[in-house]
Amino acid sequence: MAERTLVLIKPDAVRRGLVGEILRRFERRGLAIDAMVQRTMDGRLADAHYAQHLEKPFYPPLKDFMTSGPLVALILAGDEAIEVVRTMVGATDARKAAAGTVRGDLALSNRENLVHASDSPDSARREIGLWFPELA
Repeated sequence: MAERTLVLIKPDAVRRGLVGEILRRFERRGLAIDAMVQRTMDGRLADAHYAQHLEKPFYPPLKDFMTSGPLVALILAGDEAIEVVRTMVGATDARKAAAGTVRGDLALSNRENLVHASDSPDSARREIGLWFPELA
């Protein structure tokens, strides 16, 4: 059975017209799109998604950014999908991300870094349950 992971193509990527480029990279790698929706994250979902960061000083601006416009949420599936996707998106601080990664090629910020990807099987299950409860 293929491993599943949640990916959010963030509002900065949507604003910049990069959704197709990012999806193309995942599909060319062989990952399957099990579900996909474009929507705007509201404050309640942001708080649930980033629950471990609620009290951290960087969270309020992150919440403002993530709720600032539409994003694309998707479930990707494939062999070791979590690790594959995290490698493909690159370091969280896009200024330090390797060339060839989504962030390394297309972003220059720590916060506005185009993509969120689940970091573990537990996170993937929790996040898929938040974004796609009917598929959890």
